This record gives sequence, C-alpha cells and structure tokens, in this order.
Amino acid sequence: MRLKSESKLFSPAGTPDKNSAKLSKRESLKVQKKNYRSQKKQAAKELQSTLSDSSVVVLADWLKVRGTLKSWTKLWCVLKPGLLVLYKSEKQKSSHWVGTVLLNTCRIIERPSKKDGFCFKLFHPLDQSIWATKGPKGETIGGIVQPLPYSYLIFRAMSESSGKCWMDALDLALRCTSLLVRSMKKDVEPAITSDLSHEAILSPVFTAHHSEHMNESDCEKHFEGQGLDEDSKTDREEMKTDSETESEEEEVKVFEDNTPPTETKYIENAREELGQQGDSSQTEEVDEENKGLIWMLVKQVRPGMDLSKVVLPTFILEPRSFLDKLSDYYYHSDILSEAVILDDPYSRLKAVVKWYLSGFYKKPKGLKKPYNPIIGETFRCFWKHPKTNSRTFYLAEQISHHPPVSAFHITNRQDGFNISGSILAKSKFYGNSLSAILDGTAKLTFLKRGEDYLITMPYAHCKGILIGTLTMEMGGKVSISCPKTSYRAEVEFKLKPFLNMGEASNKIIGKLKVGSDTLATLEGHWDQEIYIRDRATGESHLFWSPTSEVKSQRLKRYTVPIDHQEEMESERLWKNVSDAVVSSDMHAATQEKYILEERQRNEAKERKAKMLEWVPRLFERDPLTGDWVYKFVDMRPWDPSNDLLQYEQGYRIQTWTRHRTPVVRTCSITSLEQKPDTYPGRKIVSRNCSLKAKPLHVVEESESSAAEVENSRLDSDSSEPSKGRRVQKSSPRVRLTEEALVKALLPLTKLQEETNQSLRTIQTRLNALSSRLEDQQQGSMSSWPLFVLIAAFVMQVFVQWLFR
Repeated sequence: MRLKSESKLFSPAGTPDKNSAKLSKRESLKVQKKNYRSQKKQAAKELQSTLSDSSVVVLADWLKVRGTLKSWTKLWCVLKPGLLVLYKSEKQKSSHWVGTVLLNTCRIIERPSKKDGFCFKLFHPLDQSIWATKGPKGETIGGIVQPLPYSYLIFRAMSESSGKCWMDALDLALRCTSLLVRSMKKDVEPAITSDLSHEAILSPVFTAHHSEHMNESDCEKHFEGQGLDEDSKTDREEMKTDSETESEEEEVKVFEDNTPPTETKYIENAREELGQQGDSSQTEEVDEENKGLIWMLVKQVRPGMDLSKVVLPTFILEPRSFLDKLSDYYYHSDILSEAVILDDPYSRLKAVVKWYLSGFYKKPKGLKKPYNPIIGETFRCFWKHPKTNSRTFYLAEQISHHPPVSAFHITNRQDGFNISGSILAKSKFYGNSLSAILDGTAKLTFLKRGEDYLITMPYAHCKGILIGTLTMEMGGKVSISCPKTSYRAEVEFKLKPFLNMGEASNKIIGKLKVGSDTLATLEGHWDQEIYIRDRATGESHLFWSPTSEVKSQRLKRYTVPIDHQEEMESERLWKNVSDAVVSSDMHAATQEKYILEERQRNEAKERKAKMLEWVPRLFERDPLTGDWVYKFVDMRPWDPSNDLLQYEQGYRIQTWTRHRTPVVRTCSITSLEQKPDTYPGRKIVSRNCSLKAKPLHVVEESESSAAEVENSRLDSDSSEPSKGRRVQKSSPRVRLTEEALVKALLPLTKLQEETNQSLRTIQTRLNALSSRLEDQQQGSMSSWPLFVLIAAFVMQVFVQWLFR
C-alpha cells in the first residue's frame, strides 16, 4: 500500500488533475516573480532613502585617506547604514562629493602604523571595486582630489579612541546592511498555498530503494511541464522579461485607472469690492492723529530715499497681501481665451491690450496699500470660464525680501495661454509725494501660436502727503510687444497736471504699431471709457469701458478655505492683521504686523548665522535668461484627444491625461536643466525638455496656423490636435526672438567689455613702461661721452706708470 501511494506521488500518470497542478505552479511562479520585483524595488528605495536622508547618519568626522600616490588627504567621511560617503568639506554639496563606498562587499581590519594616530583598512576580499557609480544626488563626476585606490581604502584617525570608534561604527553599518535584504518568499500571500494540491506541498523523501528504479528519462518526464525549465534562462533574458512585465503593468495602470485625480479644495469668493469710478475713490482726508504719524514718518526719510525698509503706518493698509493684489488683472482672462483663436495678429494684439486695461478699474476706497509679503509667503486661486468650461490658475510666491521680489505664474492650457514673471517692488520719496515702482516684465505666451507678449507695468503715484489732499494715481509708460509678429502697443499713464485742476485723473494715451508704423491710437481714462482711432480711416469707436454689464461678466474667483490653507499662505498668515484693520483697531493691527515682521527678521538672522541662502519653493532661475520660472511649468499646447483636466494639488499644476505625456517646459531654445520625475498614474510627467537631453524644434507656420512644438521622443501635433497623429519630421530651423537673443548674448557682451577694459589698462601700462625705458636710455646715452673721457684718462695714467 505504501509503495502504491508513493508511486502515485512520483509518477505523473498517477496525478489526479495534471492540468490544475500545472496551472497552480505557473500562477505561484508568477506571484513569486511579482514579489521578487517589488522587493527588489523596495530594497533599492530603502538604500536610496538612506543615502538622501541627512538625518540617517551613524558617524561623521574628518579622516585622513591615503591615495594611490602614497600621500594623505583629509576628507569629511559620512557613515550611513551600508554606505560610506566621502566629501571635500562639511557642507556636503554636490560639487564637494568625492565618492561613495558600498560596505556590503567590504571587510575592515586594523593596520599597524609608525605614525601617530590609528590606521585601519577597508578592502574587498576579492580585490574588486568598492565604489558606487553615482553619488547621493546622482553625481557622476567627483570632486578633484588625489587618485584613490580601486579596491581598498586606508584611513587614519587622529587618536586610537577615535579610530576604534570608527571601526565599531563601520561594523555596525555593515550589520545594518543586512536589514535591506528581503526574502522572496516572505510576503507570499497565504491564498496561494490554498490553491496548491496537498501532494504539491509535501516534500518527497527519496530512499535508495526508489532512486534505483528511477532513471534519467523518468526524472525528465516527472518534471516535464512543471515550469521549472524557466530557471535555465540567462540573466539577460530574465531582465528583459522583468522589464516587459513592468512596462505592461504600468500601461495597465495608466489605461485602466479611470479615477479622477485628487485636487485642492477651493470655494467661490462671494464678496468682492470693486470701488467707485472717477477721482472720488482715489482721494482721502487724513485726520489729525494720522497726520501726526505721517509727520513722524517724513522726519525719518529724505527726498530720493528708497522706502522698501521703512515701516508704513497701518491706517493706509489694504487688508490683503500684495500677492493677492496682483491677481486683480485676471478677472477678465476670458478675453485672452478669445484672443488665442483670432487669426489676425493685429486683432490678437488689440485683444491683449483690452485684457491689460481691464485689470485697473478695481480699486479700493481711498489711499490704500497692500501688505508687503513675507519671504516664503504664497497665494493661489483660480477663475472658472463658463464659456469654455476651463480654469485659469494663479500661483504667486515671495522669493526675496530685500530686495522685495514677487514671482507669479498663471496658466490655462485648455484655452491656450500661460503668463509668468517676477516683480521687484521699489518706492521713492519726493517730499510731498512718493512713487511705488513695479520693476519687472511679465511674459504672456499663446501656446498654440508660439507667440510671447512682453508686458511692463505702470507705477503708483501718491501726492499730497504734506500739502493738499492725499491722492493716488497711475503713471509712466508701458509697452506690450510681440517679437515674433513685430506688433506692439505703447501706452502712457498720465498724471493729473498740478495747475489744470479741471481735468480728470487717470488719463491714458497710446499707440498700436507694427515696426515703425502706427496703426491706431488710444485715448481715454483707464477707469472709464477708452477710444481707439484707426490711422488709415480716421474712424474712432469705443475700445473699452467698465460698464455695469462688463462688471457683471467678471469671472468668479475661487480660493482655498482658510482652514485648508498652509501656514505661509497669505490669507491665513495675515488673518489677525486683516481682522484688526477691518474692525478699525489700528493698535492691534500694528502689534500683529510687528509680530510677523519680527519673526521674519529673526529667521533671516538665523539663516545668516548658518550661512544659508533662502531657496524658493515654487520658482527657480533659468540659468540662461536669469528669469524666475515656475518649477512645474508646462508649455505644451492642449491636446483634446489626450488631455482631460488641468488641476492643482499641493501648489503643483498638473494635467490629467489619457496617456503618459512629457511636459514641455519652454517653447524656445533656452531651457532649464533636466530633472526627471515619476509618472503619477495617469497624471502628467514632470520632465524638462533640456537641450542636453532632448532636442526641441519650434516650427513656425503662417499667422493663421498654430506653432508646432515637437519633441524627438514623445510628442503630438499641437496645430491639429483633433487628428491625434504624431509629427515624424522636425524642422532644423529654430527662430530666435530678438529679446531672447539679446538676453543670451548679454553675458558675452559684458565679458567683452571687461576684456576691452583690461586691454586698455594693459596698453596704458605698457605705454608708461616704454616711456620710462626711453628716458632711462636717453639718460644712459647722455653719460656715455663722460665715461669715455674717464676711461681714456685712466688708460693714460696707467701707460705713464708702466713706462716709468
């Protein structure tokens, strides 16, 4: 009976359900492979997190390391579990990284030495490499030090106690390396074993008696079809299979996940104060108490002084931040949505000018100034477009305090436009008046057209500080220019004359030009009616007027509820100050404002003491142009066949897509460095289009067609998105805008000027040296005859003495 049962166990013919056993074996192997891949990723993730986390450090100190030239160099050694990272300094910057040693293959031993200190050796037993190929932040080229050995390192500590401490720490780090090892069968689900038959689970016990009756062919038949032949695959085939399986899993995840992305919660702003039109809303009578504050302020300043570091009285404060104030220009951004689809470039320019002028008529009552943002302060909101069912997102951050610089980014990819820029706020005092200057250029981009509109801002002028009535006006010349089409607008905001008391304030005049030719002129008042007059026909008609109907068409703004805001968001940050200003409690407003400003000063002192620089959270500098650019900017034109929704989560504006799609960060050849990111499900990939990584081609067609931005690896035709076809050919011609070319050549121009100045200095010094040498030669020539006479006299005396 026993022999019969054992023959059933070992003979395939005796298996009751052969197909089910094969299927369960394959499923088990598939699950094991899946667990193997996930555990391999987990181990790599743990090692990477250990390497990048600055808090995970076993020991860090200076050690001397002997190089291949038998000389010693002093390096900062950071010991982590399983890793030893070498730096040139304690700052641990990428440029100071020397190398990373993998401890899991190393052994450590004490090394005798005649010199002072304690020596120990870290080496590979089989004389193989102990170095990792990359650094903690992906560095591939280490700092310049003397060459280090390939398979070992010899260290010298300052004392014996320090050296033994390092050996104990290295032993601990080597043991911690084993914590990263995971068993392939550890996390196998219990449900798998239940699917297997009882015979497949039992371990057979072979005896000499049965092994004699089983020959080689019987063994082959027994294991035939059990899936064990896959173990004979080479490593390359296994890696290929794993990569294909992973790609298939990612594709399934991308195409089968229909869950909408998680968005930041926004609510509609119910109340909005627009102010009155005309001069009455721009003047304010100051009571006696506040006049005293103004006089005290005037005593502290002098004409021409910059007021950026002067604390202004709270009675003139508007209860919102300057970052919130900048969002006033986008309540009529639906005008830009209409401008993108216009075929005529002149019509597009007029639409852009109309949108620009639509942002000025909202003004608070009296003379009011928004809060100066605190460094690191942020603000976000969006406007909903009912006609196109799209959203215009607005993000802003205070990236510097002295000087005060505010960076902002506005995007509506679905309607086809982006706006970005930064503003340096400056103020000047002139005695009876002061000016608030907004220095900076905003760039409006029509994505499908590849057009950039460069826009400047007027300054705010306040007069009547000492004599007269306090009045706020806008002044200065601004420009809106498109380098691609050569169309531009020049608008001048005129201040009210001092003697002409009957003329209304807020007057503007302007010209619409192409090249040097004027096509039309503008005239009117920026808070009332503005008329445009065509130069060719002489006809004049209404260009813009903020009527009650226009005001009712303002887009609804949505902001984050204050209980969902982060600590550094404007509304939450200034809540106590705003509550006090609204309730007219100026004493409490001053106290709360002082608390915030004092905290900012203390944080600045701490950074200065630690020699740390402030790093903006949302913006970074373009290394070529020097402009502040949103870190997650996407300049790719909207593709209706692929793009589903543009949304914001955690200050990151993304696009929910059907397929994985790269982010295009720029429409010009000037781009940022590449920083790849992961694919968040069906969400868009944050990937830079750098010239070093992938060539970008900008193909410009006629004015009525859309510009196609092509990527060499993955791209879609943006001028005809409905067809959904890919562009196979790219034009080698890339057109540069005049401004981009000037900015790119500016460093070379400065270098050339410095070189010319150095050459002129060297030439001046050479001329002075040559003149000095000529004077010396002339002096030596004048003394030559005297030298000859003296020599002749000495010779004559010597001859006479000789013959005597």
